[in-house]
Amino acid sequence: MSFCLSVMLSSVLVGVFLVISLTHMVALETCPSAGNPGLPGVPGLPGVDGRDGQKGEKGNPEPSVAVGHSADQGQKGEPGVKGRLGKIGRSGEPGGIGVPGEEGPVGDQADARSNGTLLNSAFSVYRGTKSRPERKVPVAFKNVITNINNVYDTNTGKFVCQISGTYYFVYHASSHQKHLCLNLMLDSAKLASFCDHINSGQMQQQVSSGGLAVYVMKNQAVWLETDENNGLYAEGLKGDSVFSGFLISAH
Repeated sequence: MSFCLSVMLSSVLVGVFLVISLTHMVALETCPSAGNPGLPGVPGLPGVDGRDGQKGEKGNPEPSVAVGHSADQGQKGEPGVKGRLGKIGRSGEPGGIGVPGEEGPVGDQADARSNGTLLNSAFSVYRGTKSRPERKVPVAFKNVITNINNVYDTNTGKFVCQISGTYYFVYHASSHQKHLCLNLMLDSAKLASFCDHINSGQMQQQVSSGGLAVYVMKNQAVWLETDENNGLYAEGLKGDSVFSGFLISAH
C-alpha cells in the first residue's frame, strides 16, 4: 500500500515538473531577443535516391502503309564516293547494216578521151648530125621515132607535159673526139648531170647513157642540154644519139 502511494506521488511530482518547465520555455519564446542572428548551419548530407517511378503507358503505333501504296519518298542523299573502274565487258554482237546515206552531188564531167590516148604519153627522138649542139640551150632532136600526143617539140627540143604524173626519161648519146656532159633539166632546174670523158690513148668515139624517174606536173618542160663539154656526135651507121621519155603513172 505504501509502495503504491510512493509511485503515485512520484508521478505527480514529475507532472508538476513538466508543467513548470513548459511554462518557462513558452515565456522564453515570447520574450523579444536582443541578440544577433546566428551563423548558417552546415549543409546536410545528400539524401538517399528515391524509389523508381511507376512504368508509363505504351505509346500508340505509327500508322501502317496500306498494301499497294508506297510510302512518301525521302530527301535525296549526298553523292557517294566514286567507285573503282570495273573490268571491260565482253564485246557485243555486231550491229545490223546501217541505212544507206544520201546520194552525193553529181561529179564533174569526165573527159571523153580519158580512157584513150590522152592518158598515154611517150616519145623517142634521135639526133643524126655531126654538128655539135650549142652550149646551155636545149638539144634539139629533129628525127621522131615515137611522139604520142605530140608531147615532144622537135623545134624547141623540149618535152611539154600534158598529164601530171611520174615519167621516166633516158638518153643514149655518142661522142667523138671530145668530152660530153649532158644535163637533164626540168623547168630550168638541173635534175642530174651525166659526163663521159675521153682520155688520150682511148678510142675517140664512145657511147654514154643515163636516166631518171621524175614527177612532172602539167605544162612543165623537160629537156637535155650540154655545157662546154658538148662532144655530141651522130653519123648514120656509126651511131645515133637518142632521147626518150614515157609516162609510168598518172597522179
